[in-house]
Amino acid sequence: MPSFVIAEKCDGCKAQDKTACQYICPNDLMTLDRNLMKAYNQEPEQCWECYNCVKICPQQAIEVRAYQDFAPLGGNVIPMRGSDSIMWTVKFRNGSLKRYKFPIRLTAEGANNADTIYAGLPEPNFDDLKKPGFFNGPCKAE
Repeated sequence: MPSFVIAEKCDGCKAQDKTACQYICPNDLMTLDRNLMKAYNQEPEQCWECYNCVKICPQQAIEVRAYQDFAPLGGNVIPMRGSDSIMWTVKFRNGSLKRYKFPIRLTAEGANNADTIYAGLPEPNFDDLKKPGFFNGPCKAE
């Protein structure tokens, strides 16, 4: 099911130039109704159900029906975004809850932080690529 906005919760991101969901939607589906100052999905049939708008909404005003492999039919998935992580709450139709916490990106988008990621690790040995067991090609005895 595509994303939908709960109008009672949406504040249009306080009338800024662009709402958070407009900014994050990879398919440019979210838009702001300037008369009501509420966001909405302008083409629900094109929604990828990627959860980007759900995760970024500061008011938790956007919902997407959960995928059945993630939450059984009738379940509900609610994200709570913190400064360093997102806490996902899965509410099952029998009322039980499961919570999962995942870290979020803390570096600027496009920032080159390879120096810090690979700091202290040895340089790669490209000769190892020719040894058996790498990738999925046929193994040749040396």
